Amino acid sequence: MTLAACFGLAFTATATTADHSFFRYSSAQNKISDTLTDPGDSKKGFRNLFVNSKIAEGITAEQLNPQAVSFVQDYLKKHSKGLQQMKGWGKPYFDMIDGVLTQYGLPKELKYLAVIESGLRPLTLSWAGALGPWQLMPATARQYGLKVNRQTDERTDYQKSTHVAAKLLRDLYKQYDDWLLVIAAYNGGPGNVNKAIRNSGSRDFWKLQHHLPEESKNHVKKFIATHYIMEGEGGITTLTKEETKDALLNNATLSKEETEQSKLQAISGRYIAAVICKYVEMAVVDFNRYNPGFDKQVSLDGKYELRLPHEKMEIFLAKKSLILGESMQLLLKGTAN
Repeated sequence: MTLAACFGLAFTATATTADHSFFRYSSAQNKISDTLTDPGDSKKGFRNLFVNSKIAEGITAEQLNPQAVSFVQDYLKKHSKGLQQMKGWGKPYFDMIDGVLTQYGLPKELKYLAVIESGLRPLTLSWAGALGPWQLMPATARQYGLKVNRQTDERTDYQKSTHVAAKLLRDLYKQYDDWLLVIAAYNGGPGNVNKAIRNSGSRDFWKLQHHLPEESKNHVKKFIATHYIMEGEGGITTLTKEETKDALLNNATLSKEETEQSKLQAISGRYIAAVICKYVEMAVVDFNRYNPGFDKQVSLDGKYELRLPHEKMEIFLAKKSLILGESMQLLLKGTAN
């Protein structure tokens, strides 16, 4: 049994069954399909893909970490076509996963972890016994409340297993506060990540990666590559904690005028950004510029210094109880599921 399996999770290697045909690659498809800006010049297109990549709403990073470029380039060549196709047939699953991740204050892009775990296939079974779209081991599934016995195995239930994966990812983030380390721990277990931190003397994935099992190291890079293929850019979950801090410091999210015409309000309670946006009639992209990391911080601390334009803040304060009530209903529904 692998170390990942001991933790309660296992990574499904590159598929060899018909269910995972989207991972297959033929020489006739030896190109970086639609994700490139210039199909006629693969090198130029690949280079352009990683320049000025948006990492969060209103925030950009200069480029993909250089240590990942070679791996991601190869992954793009092999899997781009199948993953682009998945955008179509997988949309209902992605929409459901987005909703669940939002309830737990997690970045929606974590849905791509299910892509590299199982290809979104509910009956995917690893040699170690991990099953379902999130490749949960029996012990982990039971620990988080799923039924796993001879008659019933809820690991194959998309929604129920997604709730378990979200709780597990949330718990791992509380431990590491770094999404790349979370992905590594999801695959190889916290024990391996903690050992790599001790042996390397660093909490930076790019510095400790060589102290991780090869599978876990590549798992993180597969996640990054899949994110780039599916989104056409990087994201908050493809950066280390320090890279995220640097990007936030170097890229102002609000203009001086926007800051002056907005108001801060300390709030407490499990508010959900999407519900606030609905009531104050504000685009999510704008809300995130004013309130970066809102769902994550609220889910972890239950407190936040909310910033909104003056007129939006007036609406929020007037409908505060309704917004909190609807947010709680969504959270309770998620817990029940």
